[in-house]
Amino acid sequence: MSRQIPVSRLGAHILDWFGFGSRDHAAHGHGHHDHASGSHGHTHGVIDATIATTDRGIWAIKWSFVILAITAALQMVVVALSGSVALLADTIHNIGDATTAIPLWIAFMLARRKPSPTFTYGLGRVEDLAGIIIVGIILFSAIVAGYQAIDRLINPRVVTHLGWLAAAGVVGFLGNEAVAVFRIRVGREINSAALIADGYHARTDGLTSLAVVIGALGVWLGFALADPIVGLLITLAIFGIVWQSARSVLTRMLDGVEPDVIGDIHHAAAHVPAARIVDAKARWIGHSLHADIAIAVEESLPVCEAKKITAALEHELFEHMPALAAANIRLASADADPSP
Repeated sequence: MSRQIPVSRLGAHILDWFGFGSRDHAAHGHGHHDHASGSHGHTHGVIDATIATTDRGIWAIKWSFVILAITAALQMVVVALSGSVALLADTIHNIGDATTAIPLWIAFMLARRKPSPTFTYGLGRVEDLAGIIIVGIILFSAIVAGYQAIDRLINPRVVTHLGWLAAAGVVGFLGNEAVAVFRIRVGREINSAALIADGYHARTDGLTSLAVVIGALGVWLGFALADPIVGLLITLAIFGIVWQSARSVLTRMLDGVEPDVIGDIHHAAAHVPAARIVDAKARWIGHSLHADIAIAVEESLPVCEAKKITAALEHELFEHMPALAAANIRLASADADPSP
């Protein structure tokens, strides 16, 4: 009989800290409100629907902005004192994370306006425009940080106030860790897998801030290029964010959806045996999902029965997809070929 080696309490805490613990199982379960339409992840510049449509989620966004803004402001003071490009890159990173909330918040306010004769679907698409602006801001900051790091590699300068520099790196870590704990806690309260994932993303950003401490240590040990090298590495991380965000925003602008969204539609239809989907389309308008679905029914079926089927399907769709704002269900002939 094999003997199992128990996982140490420290190891369990470490796994949970990185997001592999057991405490998030409830948020990642398979209930009606945990499907892809509400948990398709989050990237810079795109706030998940399960976050943006709840007061508690918006409250989390606001306070995350405040914490990161204070963190970046404290770091900027040390940047001016020390002349560290590594800290400059990390500060730009934190500023970028904080400022994404501003255009998105403006977009949310505009998106709440009622449809008009000109904008018959409302102004939900303004969130896509905000996403493009955010990507542009992050790209510009990455170029500035990269230029400064490369210039410092070619023309080395003395980095001073190493103690304050290391402390600023720790402040960056603590600020991101505070945001991480805050987002994870609120995410568990509202059962938002996306907000929990965003919390672990902030935790990773905190580890990036600790790289500044390593750079300061390298300079203290006599390796003057440690600071610009760390700055360049952080810049590469920012460019990674630019790529990830641009891909996500452009996908939504071109009416793209996550593959699991269509899977959720078919999953909901499986709860209505009489509804056979022959065509299913979906697109995001802001943080609201709109679906266009065709189902096949027997031509001899009475109109009242057909209406009952469409009503049942609509009910299941809204139960399974919390981000769904509208579902247009039309009838097709029973011999129609199903879409792939």
